[in-house]
Amino acid sequence: MASDTRQRMVEGAARLLAQHGLHETSFSEVLELTGTPRGSIYHHFPAGKDQLIAAAIDAAGAHAVALIGRASSTSAPDITAHFLSMWREVLVRSNYTAGCSVLAVTIATDSHDLLSHAANVFRTWRLRLADLLIDGGLDPRTAAQFAALLIASAEGAVVLSRAEEGMEPFELVAEQLAAQAAALAAAAAASASESASASASASASAVSASDSSALDWASSAVDRADSHSASADDAGAD
Repeated sequence: MASDTRQRMVEGAARLLAQHGLHETSFSEVLELTGTPRGSIYHHFPAGKDQLIAAAIDAAGAHAVALIGRASSTSAPDITAHFLSMWREVLVRSNYTAGCSVLAVTIATDSHDLLSHAANVFRTWRLRLADLLIDGGLDPRTAAQFAALLIASAEGAVVLSRAEEGMEPFELVAEQLAAQAAALAAAAAASASESASASASASASAVSASDSSALDWASSAVDRADSHSASADDAGAD
């Protein structure tokens, strides 16, 4: 029961952060949203509000990582479409009133500890996306670059759409990201094809060289045999 109460408070804080930001997310608001008793505050979060906020962004980050892992495939276009669909759903379901709780803390706090938690969440997202993109064929450097671009662009697009209360800014950014993902996937496929062709050509050359060496050896053996026979004939004639 105690763990359930704490979890409700953490999830409630994450929701409030996404909708109202750091400064409007108070213990009172969390208690009202989650229906938990006031005594729960210092029982579960004796270090105060920052402890609750840190737990909330950690939980939000872990939830996003779990969602990222549900992509239908690891191709760059599919990963991009899946990641963008996560944020599109946040905007649509909240009617443009919610965004990223981790970003909300990042831009509003002066706590090094909370910034450290936020940085860890963003870093984890980058690494998870990069790993999936590498599995999909991108080289590690390109995967790391595109993962960072994908997160930064999606976060910015969410902010713009919330401000304009419409999907147009988000979809404009999504269109550009989708095009870049497709281009990266095509380039990776072309590079893999060229590498396979080069490898096949090198193997064929090695086989050809081996066959040529074998023929040279056989020809040399025949010449030696002919020479030996000729010498034997000459010796018999003498």
